Amino acid sequence: MRKEDGNDGNTIVNTSEAINAIRQCKSLKQLHQVHAHTITTGLLWGLHHSSLLLTNILTAFTALLPTANASPTTPAALTGYALSLFNCIPNPSTFGYNTMIRAHTLLSSPLAALVIFVRMRRLSVPPDTHTFPFCLKACSLLPALSLAQTLHSQAFKFGFGADLFVCNTLIHVYSVNKHLHHACQVFNETSLKDVVSYNALIGGFIKVGDTDRARQLFDEMPIRDAVSWGTLLAGYAQSGDLCMDAIQLFNRMLISTVRPDNIALVSALSACAQLGDLEQGKSIHVYIKQNRIPINAFLSTSLVDLYAKCGCIETAREIFESSPDKNLFTWNALLVGLGMHGRGHLSLHYFSRMIEAGIKPDGVSFLGILVGCGHAGLVCEARKFFQEMEVVYRVPRELKHYGCMADLLGRAGLIREAMEMIERMPMGGDVFVWGGVLGGCRIHGNVEIAEKAAENVMVLNPEDDGVYSIMADIYANAGRWEDVARIRRLMHSRQVKKNPGCSLVQLN
Repeated sequence: MRKEDGNDGNTIVNTSEAINAIRQCKSLKQLHQVHAHTITTGLLWGLHHSSLLLTNILTAFTALLPTANASPTTPAALTGYALSLFNCIPNPSTFGYNTMIRAHTLLSSPLAALVIFVRMRRLSVPPDTHTFPFCLKACSLLPALSLAQTLHSQAFKFGFGADLFVCNTLIHVYSVNKHLHHACQVFNETSLKDVVSYNALIGGFIKVGDTDRARQLFDEMPIRDAVSWGTLLAGYAQSGDLCMDAIQLFNRMLISTVRPDNIALVSALSACAQLGDLEQGKSIHVYIKQNRIPINAFLSTSLVDLYAKCGCIETAREIFESSPDKNLFTWNALLVGLGMHGRGHLSLHYFSRMIEAGIKPDGVSFLGILVGCGHAGLVCEARKFFQEMEVVYRVPRELKHYGCMADLLGRAGLIREAMEMIERMPMGGDVFVWGGVLGGCRIHGNVEIAEKAAENVMVLNPEDDGVYSIMADIYANAGRWEDVARIRRLMHSRQVKKNPGCSLVQLN
């Protein structure tokens, strides 16, 4: 083996062994150990060897970044380590710059990644086909449309405008910025399209809520993968009114050759929960069990949400308790489910466990608690948590929380207290806040405050027929028949139509 830098052959062999050791590292801790070894043994002394070793260490570091979540090292420390490696490399190559840009992007430091690109261009280091996708990915994280357009021009200047990897990333970054016209233009001008090209544009249409164009593009795809199915399924489930389409698409996916991933499963379960389709949800649960799919926090949350919303509280609790990986959303799914079904005391129990587990509650957590307290008539407990939201847990109160309290206080006959709460609100009450007061007035026959609440509801939602019916009932119970006739004339003069009730029964 040839000698370099006046070193003997053994040094060259040790350098090769060090590179092999670097490439075999499975964690950042192992990589740091190998790096320390190269320093203490003097392997980094030679100019050529130091550049080669440091580039390999930097490459291995970037490859291991996805596993860094399990490490206690902060992102700032990881970024500092990467920079210290890079700055020690004499005259970094294009590959070295690309690696640094990618590392910063993975560490959620997109601006720093673009600064590295600027430094690269100032030193006249030529970019390649990997440079622009890494930089464009950084732009999608900012997001920064003008920078993406500048990089698009640079890609053309250097002859990479037709590169498939570059085009796919351009479609993605334009889609993230909701500039679908530009995304479609790049897509249509690309002669070679792959499944990533289609997926990026489908994701863009889903992002702006255009599920029709997303489905049209999906149907045109020559080949579909799990991302294709999952993206469209997520779009259907998130739209709210296309949940049936989501279930039909999922069933179609099951008979295809593509195995559903977690996104597809979570989206299908969400659609079932929104529709209250327990049987379809159960069949998806059976599929998960039969295929031994690991249940992570997202899947367990979806299953808890499904069973809780469909009234199977005990099943929801069993899944929750058996889940080793619970996050805030898992706890919230159970809290809201318990609240919806009037299990107020049980929701308080789980809230206490949640705090003991070190999970910080959010607005949804308190919404579940307040709804549960409202159904169970736990006025004192509701007051306590409503007060502690901002004071203890630093969770800002929203209109939905005030609406829950207004409904709870109204049901309990504490209508004056509800009005005092509304007067102290930092924002005006909405239909749900005033509707809660109006409902309480109906139960307890408070005509005076009912009139004020109804007036506010009529201003906020003039087409709400319910408020006229409630006021007619309140006046009738108070024996004020002239007012009953007046409210009915008012409803007729304003051409407010009564919405017919409906029921949903699923057969077979």
